[in-house]
Amino acid sequence: MNHKTLLKLSEPYMAYAYSYPHKTAYRYFDEPIDIEEIWKSESKESLFLYFHIPFCEMRCGFCNLFTTAHPPEQMQERYMSALELQSKVVVKALGRASFSRMAIGGGTPTYLDAQHLERLFLIAEEIFEVDCAATPISIETSPGTATLEKLKVLRDHNVERVSIGVQSFVDAEAASAGRSQRALEVEQALRRINSFEFPVLNIDLIYGLAGQDKESWLYSLERALEHAPAEVYLYPLYVRPLTGMARQDKHWSDLRQELYHIGCLFLRSRGFRQTSMRMFQSERVIKSTGPQYCCQKDGMVGIGAGARSYTQKLHYAVDFAVGAEAVRSIIDRYSDNSADEFLRVYNGFQLNVHEQQRRVIIQSLLQMEGLAVGEYRARFGSSALDDLPFLNELLNSGLAALDGDTIALTEHGVAMSDAIGFELYSDCVKRLMAQYESK
Repeated sequence: MNHKTLLKLSEPYMAYAYSYPHKTAYRYFDEPIDIEEIWKSESKESLFLYFHIPFCEMRCGFCNLFTTAHPPEQMQERYMSALELQSKVVVKALGRASFSRMAIGGGTPTYLDAQHLERLFLIAEEIFEVDCAATPISIETSPGTATLEKLKVLRDHNVERVSIGVQSFVDAEAASAGRSQRALEVEQALRRINSFEFPVLNIDLIYGLAGQDKESWLYSLERALEHAPAEVYLYPLYVRPLTGMARQDKHWSDLRQELYHIGCLFLRSRGFRQTSMRMFQSERVIKSTGPQYCCQKDGMVGIGAGARSYTQKLHYAVDFAVGAEAVRSIIDRYSDNSADEFLRVYNGFQLNVHEQQRRVIIQSLLQMEGLAVGEYRARFGSSALDDLPFLNELLNSGLAALDGDTIALTEHGVAMSDAIGFELYSDCVKRLMAQYESK
């Protein structure tokens, strides 16, 4: 591995590698593409359905997601009407299709009131013909929006997995991230969620917050496990452009690597299995049948202003923004769309075979199970090590290992996943991301 690459990989938190290509690499097409044309040659027997709700009760200081805080009721009503219209248009364009997975993300989907949530499930059931009783469904929530009335709607529609963003059980740490929550409120929300006995509770925590140290990090981990989550996600803090934290004149001491290793050891000692840099599953977690959730997988139909859709050769979305004004402008335009406008795709990234190869390698290597070399060869008719020589550098440096037919990151490699993931991006994607003007 050359000196330049080693230098980059010595900084494990250079970029948050969680999808490929990133939306900042998307661009507007010269001519819009019909959805029917996009999907006509795709397999539609086991699709993933994703609804995006871009609303929150607050904008966290670290958040660069496509969302807006405190939307007025009229904005929510217009958005839900547009989401329903888009659903009808997309279903007709897709033709015969079935959905084996469904997720509702945001934003905070449970910011919607119970009536809007009910409407969302009816869209899934009546328009997309999703059998909620037989389809694993995941939804995101927050301490302030996980009310009994809303949780009952989720339970009535057989939601399997509820994921709650806690981030920290220490009030001062939460406040440093721009969250007004109190630990007492978090505890109450978790008890309410558990009272409905959802099969999977996931708790998100962040390491690297201002004022956080080893003791307070362990305290948050211990408090989280008191609520018996089936999954825990540990996220490193990233301070990204146009977020609240980026506008503050503060310095965060970097304990992230140390806290990451503390979190890994703690959760493993409590019977959790690490499946990626971020995800930890309890040994008692209920395994759903069918394909596992992965936002980079083929066959995702995204509905909503910030939703992405994936096919073998094309990834597309409405648009992307972080700043409050730009986000609301995009939501307003989306809500005004006609049926004809929902029939076409205007913005995205077309993947040639080399980009398809990179995506398969990235989405496989950044998971603990690694890249199955034989499956890769069967799909592309070539060697992954030849197609992406950087894999050889990872093997030679000890960041990855070849075990039989599988290339997987070593323990040190997993800790460096974000840096490795970014190094696996193509020069084209890196250039487009660098040229993107934040808005």
